[in-house]
Amino acid sequence: MEVKRREERSSLEASLLHIIHEHQNKALLIRDQTDKAKKNALKSAQNLSNLLVDTVNGGVEEAFINEKRIEMEIRALLVTIAWYKKQTDQWLATTNALNTVLKEIGDFENWMNIMDFDCKSINAAIRNIHQA
Repeated sequence: MEVKRREERSSLEASLLHIIHEHQNKALLIRDQTDKAKKNALKSAQNLSNLLVDTVNGGVEEAFINEKRIEMEIRALLVTIAWYKKQTDQWLATTNALNTVLKEIGDFENWMNIMDFDCKSINAAIRNIHQA
């Protein structure tokens, strides 16, 4: 009887060991599957993150390129404005000089008219004296 009990105990122990071993194998399998799923989830999240960053960076890069292009156009416009300012200042100086010359011509013409009138007056006075 005691042999039978020992056999039952060893059979029971073997069954328990077998159940524990199966449980450990299943736990390892589940852990491996969980790790694989976790790694896949992390890869997917990283890929999504990279795609989102690339999308945002693409817009930022385009905005940066546009900003640089606008800055270059502003510099070119500033150069053009400076050239037009210089040209306008030259035209203004030339116009002022022409204005001054025209005033002098007007003054000279007025002086000539006065001289003509004075000469005619003197001529008339000399004739009157000569006739008298």
